[in-house]
Amino acid sequence: MLFNSIDFAIFLPIVFFLYWFVTAKHLKTQNILIVLSSYVFYGWWDVRFLSLIVISTFIDFCVGIKLGKEENSKKRKQLLLLSVFVNLGFLGFFKYYNFFVENFVEAFSFLGYTFNVKTINIVLPVGISFYTFQTMSYSIDVYRGKLQPTKDFIAFAAYVSFFPQLVAGPIERATNLLPQFYYKRFFSYDKAIDGMRQILWGFFKKLVIADNCAEFVNYIFGNSDNMPGSALAIGTIFFAFQIYGDFSGYSDIAIGLAKLFGFSLMQNFAFPYFSRDIAEFWRRWHISLSTWFRDYVYIPLGGSKNGTAKSIRNTLIIFLVSGFWHGANWTFLVWGFINALLFIPLLISDKNRKNIEIIKPSFNFRGIYEIIKMFATFLITCFAWIFFRAENLNHALKIVSRIFSKSLFTEFHFPISNDIKFDSYYSDIFYKHRMDWKETKIWNRMGSKY
Repeated sequence: MLFNSIDFAIFLPIVFFLYWFVTAKHLKTQNILIVLSSYVFYGWWDVRFLSLIVISTFIDFCVGIKLGKEENSKKRKQLLLLSVFVNLGFLGFFKYYNFFVENFVEAFSFLGYTFNVKTINIVLPVGISFYTFQTMSYSIDVYRGKLQPTKDFIAFAAYVSFFPQLVAGPIERATNLLPQFYYKRFFSYDKAIDGMRQILWGFFKKLVIADNCAEFVNYIFGNSDNMPGSALAIGTIFFAFQIYGDFSGYSDIAIGLAKLFGFSLMQNFAFPYFSRDIAEFWRRWHISLSTWFRDYVYIPLGGSKNGTAKSIRNTLIIFLVSGFWHGANWTFLVWGFINALLFIPLLISDKNRKNIEIIKPSFNFRGIYEIIKMFATFLITCFAWIFFRAENLNHALKIVSRIFSKSLFTEFHFPISNDIKFDSYYSDIFYKHRMDWKETKIWNRMGSKY
């Protein structure tokens, strides 16, 4: 079910009414309503994939209970590995199976060996990248002793499936969201009004900014062979605003919806294009994801405590993993690698945490210098976005070569006609990536419908 659909416009008032006027006196009943509503919300797309959420929920709930009782370190590790194996197993199969098969066959074909291994027409379950990370973080936190395992299965199921942020984030930590299901919620008029404002702001970002930018981005990138460098540069900038409008817009809608039901979700974007270096950008962009990788991948690898060489290695790993998380395509890995190359010099010079204070540009030399740094950071971020948006590496390199050519100064006029049609690159809320969009017919049907 899409946020910007008639179905959701009917679904939300019904759930809101039942939540505050029918089940408000009983916490357990409220939580059951959240679970059932979330399953309806998710199953509206394809009810078959509800089984994945239920399996992940059941396994991680049981793992948490066992971890709370088990003191043997070896058995505790085995329990944690069970959670990680199941969640990453689901994610790996549905999202990356075809990618690995295709590259495996291609690699051995290059060496002269032929393998008759076929890909599978796999439908990528909506939001699997989000809810698997969310439920897996619960098991990790319980294993580390940062969180007491819950014995309330309904509350845990509500935490995993909470529909406002189920398929597009923010990726909530159990330490923040799960305890909110333990206590009775009271309706707050001020909080609800604040939530409505944030929902409207999110829709503005998505429908007005992202969707309108997408018209030009899709046209320019879809006809890049015939475009001068000037048009491709403009298309890249438009994509920077499109992807921000998409991601942050849906995050704002999710956070606002949560407020309507008495919950507080973490901030996911903090004006990232006002960053003064790439390190600050990653503290402001998709905060729930970047902090997840920091806490559950970067720090366990050793973080920045074991010397410069290992810090560089860990940084490279974290950006490559982050890139691959976004999609099964080499372009995402290159995008992550570029961001790592931009980040590492700051790490080596110990300037990666230089800009952490609130930005307050003023009309003086210092203010102008800050604006110049923001502009430079925005440009290098846009350069990396080329690889994120391109169909493949060859496509990305062609675009880069045209931008860095004399045609960058060629005048270009956008054709205003019915030939430019909006075909949402992200298939609205699901943020579907290129390979999934091409290979899955259901997404084409959804794209044409919405």
